[in-house]
Amino acid sequence: MIRLAISVEGPTEEEFSKAVLSTHLQSHGIEAQPILLGRARGSGAGGGNVTVGRLASEMAHLYQSFDVVTSFVDFYGFRNKRDKTAEELEALVCRDVQQKVGWNQDRVLPYVQKHEFEGLLFSDVSAFSALVDAPLKSIDLLRNIRSGFATPEDINDDWATAPSRRIKGVIRRYRKRLHGPLVAMEIGLEAIRAECPRFNEWVIGLESLQGRI
Repeated sequence: MIRLAISVEGPTEEEFSKAVLSTHLQSHGIEAQPILLGRARGSGAGGGNVTVGRLASEMAHLYQSFDVVTSFVDFYGFRNKRDKTAEELEALVCRDVQQKVGWNQDRVLPYVQKHEFEGLLFSDVSAFSALVDAPLKSIDLLRNIRSGFATPEDINDDWATAPSRRIKGVIRRYRKRLHGPLVAMEIGLEAIRAECPRFNEWVIGLESLQGRI
């Protein structure tokens, strides 16, 4: 089994990685372990405050103990990103890891979720009805939001209109840490992959590790 470390931004991504990604990747010969950002280096409770330098330091540390290291952090809220794209941030993380420890390109695979985890939940908004007890009107409102974008990953990155704030604005009872992973599990990994091409490419890359490492 290939040992994969996933440096995750927060408890929501951690739980999703445990419940959904890890289970799926086992069938591809990969033992995935999500690790909250900061925990690997013992820097307090960890999580949040994502920067290129902090993420690169974490991944460089994990690189010493795992066969492969990746990340699962949100583009929304990424500190000091300025006008950089998610792809450019990933490239900068790779560069910093290389400067710290040297690296094998197949072993360091940064991933920045565009625009944030909640975007994935727009893959099938009907899943909210069973898990958050949302009225049909709320589901219709979420469906209307989704219809305005080519993919769930295109739902925009802005303080007022980021995916999580759109969901919270429609379903006030929504709690990211509690409901996010449950809604994702209800939707299912394959449905999310079908709707979210960038996320799907990341998962394909992880699935193929057995043949590359």
